[in-house]
Amino acid sequence: MLLVGPACAQTFPSKPLRILIGAAPGGGLDATARAIHEKLSAALGQPVVIDNRPGAAGSLAGEILAKAPPDGYTLCLGAIGTFAVNYSLYKNIGYHPLKDLAPITMMAEATNVLVLHPGVAANNVKELIALARAQPKRITYGSGGAGNAPHLAAALLESLAKIELVHVPYKGAAPAMLDVMGGRVAMIFTAPPAAVPHLKTGRLKAIAVTTLKRSAFLPELPTMSEAGVPGYEVNNWYAMAATVGTPVSTIARLNKDLVAILGMADVKQALFHQGVEAASSTPDTLARHMKSEFEKWSALIVKSKITTE
Repeated sequence: MLLVGPACAQTFPSKPLRILIGAAPGGGLDATARAIHEKLSAALGQPVVIDNRPGAAGSLAGEILAKAPPDGYTLCLGAIGTFAVNYSLYKNIGYHPLKDLAPITMMAEATNVLVLHPGVAANNVKELIALARAQPKRITYGSGGAGNAPHLAAALLESLAKIELVHVPYKGAAPAMLDVMGGRVAMIFTAPPAAVPHLKTGRLKAIAVTTLKRSAFLPELPTMSEAGVPGYEVNNWYAMAATVGTPVSTIARLNKDLVAILGMADVKQALFHQGVEAASSTPDTLARHMKSEFEKWSALIVKSKITTE
């Protein structure tokens, strides 16, 4: 009888783990997963499999996670859309991020940079706002699609600065960037790695970054808040979560190992090359952040009447 208890109560982990990625291979989320999964496997002593599930702007991976057994063997590495935006933006995504998911840790943070065509008569944020107020509904901005991060970033600028811009959605970020460089659209919010080569050639000009702290990629640029829009913050953060009901001890083990991995110099460097900065947290801190971001973006989506239709 003394042998029965230990045999039945298997210690986590006792089998392979799966990390769902709400994006196709090759993007920032996928690169983040591949930067940590082998080290996580070594720490846990079990294989860790990456399972790319693109679709519904990351919601498909979130729905699969929400319906998985709450045992810690299925995880999801997602971005702000999966954990805070999509529920308010799309109809019936199949889960509620604050009710159906169990936060483990923040994984990374990624800023956006506001870039303009060189012909736009503004060299800083205050000049851009003044220009927009003088020409309401005349200045255009591009995005890779309605409701995505650049669209929300511009909508937040409109709301806080009390200006009216014109949204021009594209089927992807690449054609939107091409039209900004060609002068057919005035501006776009984009990731630093996508902007830097064109800043060096003068095909674009950058005026601010969207996070509350300056970016290591473009340290000379002010934040939007520093540049004249107090309270402005758009942080395209990544996080790891399990299914709600996963044992606290399992969450704690995963958090401990992931935080240690994110602190490794080679992991930080690998993420930096992908345009993101490693950032870890406690489960409780991530839970509070998810709630804050959920409330912030749901309010903006309603106020700005943002729709994907």
